Amino acid sequence: MTVKIYTTEWCHFCKEAKKFFNENNVKFTEIDVGKNQQAAEEMIEKSGQMGVPVIEIEGQIIVGFDRNRIKKALKM
Repeated sequence: MTVKIYTTEWCHFCKEAKKFFNENNVKFTEIDVGKNQQAAEEMIEKSGQMGVPVIEIEGQIIVGFDRNRIKKALKM
């Protein structure tokens, strides 16, 4: 399963999402949009949002740390 999380260093909910993934043994790729302008533009194009976290699970975009939507997308 492909999981990406667009983050920034200072984002509390990004840290919570990464903690959730780690606690549930979900492998993910973290993309820091604070350090990568091209990635920030990609995130905005995919989600229509400028805020983080933006989580992509198998092509499904979830804006924010929505635990229930994440679980559903991960089939937990």
